[in-house]
Amino acid sequence: MKDFVKVSLGIIIAFLFYTVLNKISPSLILLFNVFSLVVIYFAVKKNEIFGACLGAFCGLIQDSFSLGVFGVAGLAKTVAGFTAGYISKKVDTVPFLRSFIFILLLISFEFVIWALLYSFIFSESINTGGGLIFFQPLGTALVGSILFFFLRKFKRSKS
Repeated sequence: MKDFVKVSLGIIIAFLFYTVLNKISPSLILLFNVFSLVVIYFAVKKNEIFGACLGAFCGLIQDSFSLGVFGVAGLAKTVAGFTAGYISKKVDTVPFLRSFIFILLLISFEFVIWALLYSFIFSESINTGGGLIFFQPLGTALVGSILFFFLRKFKRSKS
């Protein structure tokens, strides 16, 4: 039950950030993938199955914001969530630089899967926002590694 509350709170916060970023400037949602950060955080904390299920759910929420096919982000986040949980059991992702590289590679992997699925389903080209979307892995990794660093600090000071 405690995990359900934490995950629900994480999804709600991601939903609010996604909405606020879209209201400030629609191009900001091309730079930061907040739902992926929730998936990666809980996949690392729990396991790969939890990450895959949460990835599917968060991906469907993200898909509901778009006008595209429902499920493309869901599939990409499912694979990314599983991968995050699996790799984090094999590699220590706690140090800041390792966390940054880990998130950067995962978001890049998710982006490639999403782009391939999108191009397979749609005959039109991907809206890159003038190339801004290609900086999404870097922006998300930077924000995510800083956020995860402070979350760990907060947890340590709390206990």
